[in-house]
Amino acid sequence: MLKEFKNFIMTGNVIEFAVAVIMAGAVNGVVKGFVDDIVMPIVGYFSGGVDFADKKIILTEAVAASEGVTEVIEVAIRYGAWVNTIVNLIIVGFIMFLLIKGYNKMKKPVVAEAPAPAGPTQEELLAEIRDLLKK
Repeated sequence: MLKEFKNFIMTGNVIEFAVAVIMAGAVNGVVKGFVDDIVMPIVGYFSGGVDFADKKIILTEAVAASEGVTEVIEVAIRYGAWVNTIVNLIIVGFIMFLLIKGYNKMKKPVVAEAPAPAGPTQEELLAEIRDLLKK
């Protein structure tokens, strides 16, 4: 059983999948930083200085007790963070589209083999048998 597990782990598909998962984690951090630190400030600038990350609809205000300790936490719908996530998704989708498009261009085109010459049809065979029987 250990040998079978080793063979399973060492197959190309599992190793490629592991590399893909690790790369996805790294790309996620890069894209999140790009969206949060570059794209959204530009969008905020053109929308009148709005910072989407802080946008929310407060359902219940936070209640502070003595010495700044919160007794009841704030309940809010953070739609600004959701907008950032949607922009993140669009950017990742576009990058994946470009990667797949480039990969498909680099792949060698598959040359279709010429079909094997077709043998005689059933009618031709029957005609040949008929001719042989006549002789």
